[in-house]
Amino acid sequence: MAYLQLQKDLSKLTSSAKLSDAVQDVDKIIDLLTAARERVASANDPHTTSLTLTKLQNPIKEELDGLNSDLKAVYKAQNEFNKSLKNAFTKTKGTLPTEHDPMESQSALINRAIAMHLLREGQFGVASTFINEAQPPSDTAQAQAQQPRNQLSPSTLQPISPHSEIPTDTIITDADIPSDLTALQSQALQSSFADMYSTLSALKAHNLLPAINWARENCIELEARGSNLEFELCKLQYIWLFKGPAVNGLPDTPENGVRGAMRYARENFGRFQHRHLREIQQLSAAMVYSRNLGNSPYGPIFDISAAFEEVASSFTREFCSLLGLSAESPLYVAATAGTLALPQLVKYTSMAKAKGTEWTTANELAFETPLPRSMMYHSIFVCPVSKEQTTESNPPVILPCGHVLARESLQRLAKGSRYKCPYCPSEGVVKDAREIIL
Repeated sequence: MAYLQLQKDLSKLTSSAKLSDAVQDVDKIIDLLTAARERVASANDPHTTSLTLTKLQNPIKEELDGLNSDLKAVYKAQNEFNKSLKNAFTKTKGTLPTEHDPMESQSALINRAIAMHLLREGQFGVASTFINEAQPPSDTAQAQAQQPRNQLSPSTLQPISPHSEIPTDTIITDADIPSDLTALQSQALQSSFADMYSTLSALKAHNLLPAINWARENCIELEARGSNLEFELCKLQYIWLFKGPAVNGLPDTPENGVRGAMRYARENFGRFQHRHLREIQQLSAAMVYSRNLGNSPYGPIFDISAAFEEVASSFTREFCSLLGLSAESPLYVAATAGTLALPQLVKYTSMAKAKGTEWTTANELAFETPLPRSMMYHSIFVCPVSKEQTTESNPPVILPCGHVLARESLQRLAKGSRYKCPYCPSEGVVKDAREIIL
């Protein structure tokens, strides 16, 4: 509950505490001063100078008052969020040990995660600066030599068509760990993310056409993955047109409203009939109830209160998947999971210190971390004999009788080449046990 409330407070902070308004006020002040300086310089007259400065006082005062007001709003929102942070972590007492940092030798992975997160967020300039500064001293010259070729400014980024000629720069996937961070300045990678954020901006404005065009260009890859993204986008476009100008705000033309939706269905739904015939029939039958759609059997289908957010999430997931990337930023997932685990980790270390015990398990936590289902990526199997979690070097194996345990447990139970199952009377040969993947 505390985490959910913290998420709501963070959303409130990002929506209310905007420094962009203060920056605009500063820009206006600079423009006023620059214009006044130019008038004084061009007139070269004491009377004109005095008059210009007199007229400048009130506008400058108004802009400064606005600047102070905007900064106060930011300061107030930050203070409120600071209180929310304190309330969320009031039960966390104690400290974590600092004598050993397991990530100390993984600075390259940390830098790569930060750089990839910045690229995912569309902060190409910041990512490029970070990559150049994070390079080891011996690689600085090489990074600077590669920068003019690899670096792109946001103004020059253009989307890459999947059927166009493949750029010379290779796309970096989550599975690749480049030793040189400048590989992340790939033009293909930056342009792909620019394309994604351009499409997401259009979806936020309820413009589905860029996303539909992208889905059509990549329909073969999407169908191979079993994705329904293209149909879901076309379905939402149909509903959006069906609701008419009063809801969608589009021009009142034959391409809008019920007639426009019918025309759109005829032109686009044909290729989806083999997989989504029933849904298409329901969408078409709803036209009979167009005047009283809310009370019709098809009313829930046309409820799109959260549809644009859901389709944007699906688009992001499929777009990143085709790039070989995870749908969510690994840095965000790791930081969020760490934040959720922190209170219990602090509690455990405090109790272990008080009892004089040590945490000796190297590859797993000594307690269960309550993570949400969205952050559970791999199945976990704990051997019922050793009570230890299986690993790659000690995988789970299934016996002919159907019971599962860790390989090392089976080897300890075996006498020579034979064993007796610890949970049933069955006996067998060790070589008959088969490794399983959960």
